Amino acid sequence: MNPINRLLSALMLVVALNALVCGAANAQQEAQTIVHLLDYIGVDYPGAVDMGKVKDESEYKEMLGFAVQIVEQIKGLPDTAGKSALVGAAETLAKQIAAKTADQAITESSGKLRWALIGAYRLQVVPRRAPDSVRAATLYSQQCTACHGAQGRGDGPDAKGLDPAPANFHNAERMASRSAYGMYNTISLGVAGTAMKAFATLSEEDRWALAFYVSNLGVPTERISKAQALWKSGEGLSVYPDLANVVTRSNNEIRQEFGDKAALIQEYLRAHPEAVAANRPSPIAFSRQRVADALIAFEKGDYAAARQFAVVAYLEGFELAESGLDNVDHDLRLNIEREMLALRNALGSRAPIDSVRNQVRHIDALLSTAEEKLGGGGLSPTAAFVSALIILLREGLEAILLLAAIIAYVTKTGRRDALVWVHAGWMIALVLGAVTWLVATYFIGISGANRELTEGVTALIASAMLLYVGYWLHGRSQAQAWSRFLREQVGAALEKKTLWAMASVSFLAVYREMFEVVLFYEALWVQAGDNGHQAVAGGIAAAAVLLAVTGWGIFKYSLRLPLGPFFSVMSLLLALMAVAFAGQGIAGLQEAGLVEMNTVNFITVPMLGIHPTIESLGAQVLALALVALGYWATRRKVSA
Repeated sequence: MNPINRLLSALMLVVALNALVCGAANAQQEAQTIVHLLDYIGVDYPGAVDMGKVKDESEYKEMLGFAVQIVEQIKGLPDTAGKSALVGAAETLAKQIAAKTADQAITESSGKLRWALIGAYRLQVVPRRAPDSVRAATLYSQQCTACHGAQGRGDGPDAKGLDPAPANFHNAERMASRSAYGMYNTISLGVAGTAMKAFATLSEEDRWALAFYVSNLGVPTERISKAQALWKSGEGLSVYPDLANVVTRSNNEIRQEFGDKAALIQEYLRAHPEAVAANRPSPIAFSRQRVADALIAFEKGDYAAARQFAVVAYLEGFELAESGLDNVDHDLRLNIEREMLALRNALGSRAPIDSVRNQVRHIDALLSTAEEKLGGGGLSPTAAFVSALIILLREGLEAILLLAAIIAYVTKTGRRDALVWVHAGWMIALVLGAVTWLVATYFIGISGANRELTEGVTALIASAMLLYVGYWLHGRSQAQAWSRFLREQVGAALEKKTLWAMASVSFLAVYREMFEVVLFYEALWVQAGDNGHQAVAGGIAAAAVLLAVTGWGIFKYSLRLPLGPFFSVMSLLLALMAVAFAGQGIAGLQEAGLVEMNTVNFITVPMLGIHPTIESLGAQVLALALVALGYWATRRKVSA
């Protein structure tokens, strides 16, 4: 296979990896269908059973059928952590329905299972941007009025003779038990056995717009106006720091947990979701809210949701503020990171409730201190400049070291023809990384967990490739071995294989940094405010210059080394990075919540991939053992 085909093969593998990171579409579709059925049970079961007696036989039989279907569908989902618990919960729900259990218990059981599924399969449950309420009205007129009627009362011209009749969106009792997310699933998937078809041909944005619109069709205008006044006065900001509670909870759930005012405000935010974005909290404030949500879920016994809230608090909140805080108070940043990871472990192990409460209070106090030090989320121009500088230096140094080493190697060995493939590797990585981010932002969405999964998997792949290239270089670190290599490899078959690996490493070294750099700068841009944007741009430019100078210096001085020492230095550098990448890869998967995290009393050096967990340190020990074994084998072969 020629070099260009090998490089294309590597690119296809990474594209496939990216598809995996964004979620297995079929599995998520199946899980989304199960969530839809659970939502249907939670809403309609009270209409089928009352006080242990069947009110509507056909509706009850449908509930029984759905319960059995849910059990079988969960069994058919891909294996993931906690799948057996999901199956058990589904079987319990089926038994409860068969026993005609009270509707409140069924609503609670179906709700817990719904959230556990969402967390286990990382379903997208909120729109990526505020739905367009103006377009929603047009869509409703075009798509829905024939059955549901112009006012949404289920009396459209096509409604006559339909059994069951189209939903009446003015049925206050029923609508209060439905979430916008439930409406989105109904629009996306349809309802089997009814005239409600799936509107999968509509874009995701249009389906979310319709879901918000019909959720509020029966709400009087005066209630919206009253709620708007409450929102503008500052009410509800802690309940609605983002769209999550607007979308995923029914009006009844909000009323029970947060009170009547919060329920009223939810109606306003469904009508004007853009109002949430206008009050978007800082990453620290978002993190504090999600930690509080984790405690609430834990107190209710919803352990899967509690752990998911804790993961989101770190990945979608605190991690985006780490760089800015690191420049203000490094020790505080490390302390918060440790405590948040410890909270995740405590939730996962179902620690005593008082212990969890104390942990949450401690984290909230630390985050409050961080918020004060960051000025409520804002940064001074100096701090913004330094943060922007360090982000790119930190993320780019590993990549530039690798690229400079590879470029120096192919130049020193007279294989300048290979430079085009090495340069193509990192250039394509930049382009593909940018495209991936744009697609993820505007089409399929990306979470902090997916970002960490991308970085973790690519780091592990890069570690394996670096070990291979390091072995190859070390085997030629002695002059006689190099001379033998030149004599034996006239056709350069092995060399092509190695150069392909080096080009792939140059690709991965750049690609794996793209998500993190972009998202960190996005968060930094918001924290810096209008007065700090110029400082952020200056920090990025300064870091780019420093990285270029660093790469040039490594390249220049490595060329002056004699051939033997050059190979030795380069092989040791690549081995060191392979070990670092092994630790970083496992740490990324841990932060994404995919690998267990058992902490130990040890130092933390993120640049070298050193994290105080048994799993990441174990991966590095394994990588070191492979380095030692490989070097021993290559030296033995050379001396033979």
